[in-house]
Amino acid sequence: MTQHEGPTARHNQGMATRRSVLGASYVDKRVAATTEFERPFQDLITEAAWGHVWSRDNWDKRQRSIVTIALLAALGHYEEMVMHIEATVRTGATEDDIREIMLHVAIYAGVPTANHAIKLARQALERMKEGKNE
Repeated sequence: MTQHEGPTARHNQGMATRRSVLGASYVDKRVAATTEFERPFQDLITEAAWGHVWSRDNWDKRQRSIVTIALLAALGHYEEMVMHIEATVRTGATEDDIREIMLHVAIYAGVPTANHAIKLARQALERMKEGKNE
């Protein structure tokens, strides 16, 4: 049996950063759908990814967004990549940034990887322009 001790300061910071990047509505839906089985994983990513890494002030959200999208594309984690492309409305990364990311992915991770990533990126950008990414 696991024990949930409640949010830490790092968890609270992570939740605030997560909401600012992904949008409060998206995060609140995800949290509401979290099962007891998933809760330790969600706590881990909220504290580690969002509370530690994304909350650091060395880079701004645009820079973190660019690096995150590139890594997710290069690793073939396309669903997460699309989620982070949709978050660019809050991080400040632009369509031009996303285009440059895909060029780097093509050179450093391979054309087939970038080919699929750019297709999904284009679709996400089109949905965003139409206001259908919510």
